[in-house]
Amino acid sequence: MELGIKIKDLRLKKGLTQEELASRCELTKGYISQLENDLTSPSIATLNDILTTLGTNLNEFFSDDEYEQTVFKEDDYFEKDSDGSKLLWLVPTAQKNMMEPIKLTLKPGAETEHDIPHEGEEFGYVLKGKIKLFIGKREAEAVTGESFYFKADRTHYIKNIGNEVAIIIWLSCPPNF
Repeated sequence: MELGIKIKDLRLKKGLTQEELASRCELTKGYISQLENDLTSPSIATLNDILTTLGTNLNEFFSDDEYEQTVFKEDDYFEKDSDGSKLLWLVPTAQKNMMEPIKLTLKPGAETEHDIPHEGEEFGYVLKGKIKLFIGKREAEAVTGESFYFKADRTHYIKNIGNEVAIIIWLSCPPNF
């Protein structure tokens, strides 16, 4: 484990300079610099003081739990445009998760690709517009403020049957897009 990199990351997240951290821990700026560059190793007592100042503790610092991004910003999203539809992956790492949230935008008359039957379930919430769901031989309409839920064991797709753009939040469990 590279202690220095983790300490530097924590320091930067707290918005502290090396000098500020050193001052709060009664250390020198040079020592903090050497520590962050893995040129020296702290005693347990010194490391504990540094971690306390940075708002954590030895147990959390050495935990094997990897950091998982919790909040995703627009820059993180992945987008795919095709023939009147736009898929926006709201959680770009969702392929490894249990569900995959997508923001679907459909121009009037546009439809999604026909999804072949697969394991899992699908949920959607219509933020705007009027759509028609095609699930096997069944059809159902949903408008702004309505939601849908179905097992994905039949060929399925969505078509915008309104005169304006339709926007849907769509979750596939497990990820399928």
